[in-house]
Parts: sequence; C-alpha cells; structure tokens
Amino acid sequence: MAFWENPVLQRELLSNLRESKAFILLFLYVGIAATILFFAWPNTLTVNLVETQPSRRLFDLYVVGQFILISLITPVSTAGSITGEKERKTYEMLLASPLTPSSIVAGKLLSSLCFLGLLIFATFPLVMLCLPLGGVNFFEALAAYVNFICAAASFGMISLGCSTYFRRTAASLVVSYMCILPIALAGMMLWLTMGQREALSRLVLSFTFVPLFATFLSLALFGFITHRLLYPPDLGSEAREILDEEEEQREAVGMVIHRNQFPDYLFVPSHRKTLLEDGVNPVYDKELRSEIFSSGTLMLRLVIQVGVFLALPVMAFTLFIWPQYAAWYAGYVLLFNLLIGPVFSADAVASERERQTFDLLLTTTLTPQSIVWPKLFVRLRIALALTMIPLLPLPVAAAFVLDFWGWNWLTLLGYLAVVMMACLTTCTTALFCSCLFRKTSTSLVTSYTILLILFLVPLAFQFFVSTFLYEQPELVQLSYWLDVLSPFRVVNTLPLFIEEELYGVNWFPFVYYLGFYSVWNFAMIVLMLWTFQRRWRIAQT
Repeated sequence: MAFWENPVLQRELLSNLRESKAFILLFLYVGIAATILFFAWPNTLTVNLVETQPSRRLFDLYVVGQFILISLITPVSTAGSITGEKERKTYEMLLASPLTPSSIVAGKLLSSLCFLGLLIFATFPLVMLCLPLGGVNFFEALAAYVNFICAAASFGMISLGCSTYFRRTAASLVVSYMCILPIALAGMMLWLTMGQREALSRLVLSFTFVPLFATFLSLALFGFITHRLLYPPDLGSEAREILDEEEEQREAVGMVIHRNQFPDYLFVPSHRKTLLEDGVNPVYDKELRSEIFSSGTLMLRLVIQVGVFLALPVMAFTLFIWPQYAAWYAGYVLLFNLLIGPVFSADAVASERERQTFDLLLTTTLTPQSIVWPKLFVRLRIALALTMIPLLPLPVAAAFVLDFWGWNWLTLLGYLAVVMMACLTTCTTALFCSCLFRKTSTSLVTSYTILLILFLVPLAFQFFVSTFLYEQPELVQLSYWLDVLSPFRVVNTLPLFIEEELYGVNWFPFVYYLGFYSVWNFAMIVLMLWTFQRRWRIAQT
C-alpha cells in the first residue's frame, strides 16, 4: 500500500480539514499574528541597522509565542487519536483491519500534525518581514522553524503514546502536558538565554542536536506504540484493560496509592461495599466513589510523581537557597493546577451526555442544587488534594527558614490564597463548560482556552505593551488592570521583607484578584444552576 493511500490518514484529513472550525482557527491564528506585527512595527521612516534590539525582540516574541502554542495545541490534536477510537468503541475494529500498526500510527500522527504544520508555516511570511529591520538573518528564521517541526513531531509522539496507554482522552491529555512541560520550558529558556551574542551556537544546536534528539525520541516512541498496538492488553473488553488493583499496586513503579489511607482517599476513595444509607445524596456518593479516569490509578500516580519530580529543583532553589524568589515556586504550583484542574471537572456533565444518562438524571426528583453542588465539591476536592502535594513545601520552608519567613508569614498566606482561588476558578470554569457542551473533549479544550485567556494572555499583553507600545499611556494603564487578573503576576506583587527591608508594598493587585475571581466563580455557579433549573423544569413538564 502506498503511503499516500493510507486510509487512516485520508479519513482523518477529510474529517478534520473540511470542518469550518479549521478555517476559522487558521484565520484567527494568522490574523492575530498579523495584528501583533502591525502594532509592533517601528513607526520611524528610516531603519537603524545599528540598533537591532527592536527587531530582535519582535523576532523572539514570534518564536517563543509559536513555540508555546505548539506545546499547547499539539497534545489537544493528538492525545485523543487512539482514546477517541476507544471512546467511540471502534478501537477493536481498527485493530482488526488489514492495516499494520505502523500504518495506523503514521496515519494518526501525520493527520494530527498536518493542520498544525499549516498553522506554523502560515506565519512564515510574517516572520520574514522582521529580516529587513536588521539583527536577524535568514538562517535564524530557518533554525526557528526547524525547532518548530522537531517540537511538533516529538510532542505529537508523546501525546500519541499517552493516547494508546489510557482509555479516556482527559487522562491522556493531562499526562501528555505533564511530560511535555519540562521539555517545552527547557527549550524556551535555552532559546531566550542564547541571544544574539551566541547566535552561532544556537544555530548549531538547532541544526544538529535538536533534530537528532527529536528523531531518537520519535523513533523510540514509534516502536513502543506499534508494539502496544500489535499486542494490545485491552483487546476483547471494549478497550477496557482488565486490571487487578492488588496486582497493579504490587507491580507499580514508584509511589503506591492506598484508598483507605490519608491523603489518598481524598482523590481515590475506596469502593462502596454496602448499600447507600437513607438521606445521602446519590449524586454525591456516585461522584465520590466513581472511577474518573477508568480503572486503576496509573494516571494519578503519573501526575503526582511527575509533578513532584519537576517541583524538587524549583523548590530547592526558590524556597531554601534564594527564598526571595519564592513567588516562582508559587507560579509553578499555579501552572500545575492549571494543567490538572480542568481535567477533573470538564467531564462532570458532558460524560452524562456521552453515556446517555443526562436525561435520566434530569427526570429524577433531585433538585438542580442537589446535582450541581456534589459535582463541584467532589471535583474541587480532588483538584485541591492534588494541588496541595506540591504546595506543602511552602509551609515546610517557612518552618526551616525562620529568619526569612518569620517576616513574611503574611505573604505566605497570600500565596496560599492565590493558589486556592485559582483552583476554585479552574474547577468552576471547567464545570460550566461541561454544562454547555456534549463532548468531554470539546468541554476540556474550551476550558483550557478560557483559563489561558484569563491567566496568561494578560501577561503577554503587558509584555507586548511595555516592549513596543510603552509611549501610549492608555494602553499602559489598560495593561496594568488586565495584568493583575493573572495569578502568576499577583504572586510576584506580594510584598517581601528582604534583609529587613520591605519591597513592593502594594496589596491592591492581591485584593483586586480575589474580588474579580470571587465574582467570576459566583457567576459561573449561578449560570450552572440556572441552566440546570431551566432544563430540569422542562424535563418535569
């Protein structure tokens, strides 16, 4: 069979590239990039080839921005390639077809990356416009796109590997992000630190080490995925891998979760072995004891272990060696919660529609409050329990570094409050999206999009204004008001006593942040109750 006649590739391309959302996304992507270039373009009539700093900043902004988008979009387009087959119950039919595992993997990967590649290369003419400004040559632009291609291929293979290992798209997506996060951060920091003075070294790395690393990683994962599809452990059970929990715990690598011990039972409670007591909310009991990510605890163990492993170096440097940078560790905890928080709530209602039990739920005697509050409480409890694991080093550092945190205990409480509010925001936003959409994947992607706009876009807007539009006071003022909506910025504005001197005494961003998201979360809950009330009344008539 010829490569271009791969039925998996043809089917995925026809179904993905013919949808209207593909054209809309391409239009928005290129439109936003062109708008950024328009406002960042120098207003002078002459080009100063000696002063190359503006063109360098503009070029780095494009490179880092596209690299971040690749890191975010690739798992979304690839992590559901195999899990989608499992959820649609076509997984066994696919494996029973005459296609070889390598053809299936290649078709799924290329179909997922084709549209991403279209997005990447659509902005190439805009990047080339930076070259006449000076300071950036053609080979640097070419190196940037080599890095984009290698990153997309590597991240796609990582996401596809997770997709073959899990049964639910949500579990595959969150583990993909946890695995991609350290690679993406390392690549971004390496590009930014190696500036114009080390341009030659950056070119050498881009054309040698990066392609070799991407090729090795992709081939290794390709072999692993094809072997798993050739000998699938979940065949014959509707893509449900048969697991003995006791055997899983004996063979588990690293940590083991015990359902009857603290704090494990906060996010993986034991199964019910008795009848439900009178007066107990059945939705709450069902949500509390249900398997959110299918059978077994592999997904939770991976998330916890990867999260703690990444937290160790950040914790050592920012909490004990240089505690004046403690806000960076709080930022890491916020990023961890941003990745895992929506996953636990995005399927709360959408999964009821996918299992075709939503209408049945609405026709019960339960009130909307009896349905919404248990779903929110259980999801929030799981997200808080997992977020508290990397958050615990903050009070531990306060106990050991008394000469620093003794003066900053109020700031420490501020860090905790910011993280708790962010955790509540991620859960309520994802639960609200789950009420709007019929598919968990759509709800999850929409939740991530809204949260990224709330948490990260204000930072990007503030950086853009301070770098290119600092002469316009109206935009500077607007960027300040939007900037304090980001919890990553708020933790950096909390005051710190350093060597008995107080820096940054300004609690307004902290108060403004808590006030705004209190209103936001209240509005999300009210809208969810109104939606359920409306549907509940219709179902009762």
